[in-house]
Amino acid sequence: MPSPSASPFVPKIPAPFTAAVVQAAPVSFDIERTLDKVADLAADAARAGAALAVFPEAFISAYPRGLDFGAFVGLRTAEGREQFRLYWESSVEVPGPVVDRLSAIARASALQLVIGVIERDGGTLYCTVLSFAADGTYLGKHRKLMPTGSERLIWGFGDGSTLPVYETPLGRMGAVICWENYMPLLRAAMYGKGVELYCAPTADGRETWLPTMRHIAMEGRCFVLSANQFCRRTDYPASYPSHLGEDPNTVFSRGGSCIIDPMGQVLAGPDFEGEALLTAQIDLREVVRAKFDFDPVGHYARPDVLALTVHQDARAPVTFTPPAPLPAVEDPTAEVV
Repeated sequence: MPSPSASPFVPKIPAPFTAAVVQAAPVSFDIERTLDKVADLAADAARAGAALAVFPEAFISAYPRGLDFGAFVGLRTAEGREQFRLYWESSVEVPGPVVDRLSAIARASALQLVIGVIERDGGTLYCTVLSFAADGTYLGKHRKLMPTGSERLIWGFGDGSTLPVYETPLGRMGAVICWENYMPLLRAAMYGKGVELYCAPTADGRETWLPTMRHIAMEGRCFVLSANQFCRRTDYPASYPSHLGEDPNTVFSRGGSCIIDPMGQVLAGPDFEGEALLTAQIDLREVVRAKFDFDPVGHYARPDVLALTVHQDARAPVTFTPPAPLPAVEDPTAEVV
């Protein structure tokens, strides 16, 4: 069957393009050197023909793997508090100079850029993903809703105000971080927003991660792009007191990055060998073809039986209301008429 010619009545689907997932290690706890590495890796992705590049969770400036921050039930140590201070110092203010630098990197490489950062907001850190357009425009952020395990000690919880899906020239793009991908209702929220380019920065390199990504691609009928760090002990400072060992060649995070199509087929990866740039062709017509027999928020949904409500308002801990007007006070010196 021939494709219809260009017409105002025919939906415009973006042309096929190359996407990349970046599997690498940051220069942990060093923002300046990590940003330099991001610039180099983004340039590599651009040279490979990519129009979109996805970086791992917590790439700026570190996923503190193996660090306990001196915390035990009923006890926090002075050393652990100092470790948290150092982590806080190497985090990112949004907006701020790091965001400006990332905007410049996206613009210089002409890439839609998705990257995990540790965001600093007052005294609290958040595991956050920042997104940028190819012209360098900062699109927005997603804060991880539910930190996993010991992450809850060092990261705050996001809320429904940072669950965006962006309309971009390449398609509708959103991000879900690591074990958020095991939250069925969060996935449903993303499907409800029409996500086509489902970015999954992660710190999970287990054998179970690939089938999870394939399931989400099949369930959401979307392309899934998952990026994980590959890092060794040598990618962390010598003073880093990790419980994972001191051998310089010990692998702290083994990667497993991948790209999956809307029918669950693996287009690239997983890679467990080292730092890598994985690329694949993305054709959004495959999203439409895949939804022929399954649309999770369309013809395959049963809202008469199952429905989801998403609260998208920011939940601030302190809210200030306008002060009430002061009551009028009569002037005792005023003349009475």
